[in-house]
Amino acid sequence: MGKLTIINHPLIEHKLAIIRNKATDTKTFRENVNEIGSLVTYEITRDLTTRPVEVETPICKTICQVLAKEVVIVPILRAGLGMVDGIQLVIPTAKIGHIGLYRDEKTLLPHEYYVKLPKEIVDATILVVDPMLATGGSAIVAINHIKARGGKDIRFVGLVGCPEGIKALRAAHPDVDIYLVKEDERLNEVGYIVPGLGDCGDRLFGTR
Repeated sequence: MGKLTIINHPLIEHKLAIIRNKATDTKTFRENVNEIGSLVTYEITRDLTTRPVEVETPICKTICQVLAKEVVIVPILRAGLGMVDGIQLVIPTAKIGHIGLYRDEKTLLPHEYYVKLPKEIVDATILVVDPMLATGGSAIVAINHIKARGGKDIRFVGLVGCPEGIKALRAAHPDVDIYLVKEDERLNEVGYIVPGLGDCGDRLFGTR
């Protein structure tokens, strides 16, 4: 079974308080989501494998370690885009794929409208990024697409999740590790996380 990691850090807690606040403007919301993306990157990449390389320093030659595998970031559109720059700031060599899904507001089921993944997906460490893990439906469908194209080393990276979404994702993809900064209480009757962030896509892009 993949592990569930809740990433605790005072700076993350501070920024989470800002993005939870309904009075936070779009610019501030976007900046803080991006900054949390950078902060969580250290934890989600803690166990990446490395390989030795010889490097010549100004003094002598020595053996250093570099990443052994490519990293591919796959945001689930739209909201997942809000975390990509922050993660890529720490891993500038990462490739980026995109999976576009929208949620039917009546059935709460995800529908695909776009999938574009780099060829490195087969051998890479893949970070599937979506700030919210609510019903789990979008994450499940996105990971289905990645696995269908040969992806194996997959991690889900979010901000806020709830027990329903975590349970659903673990049942569908028990091999996928889940990283969140907070596990909230529950889903409400219209599929929003409580207390949550509201509609993260709308708040990121000013469409609320």
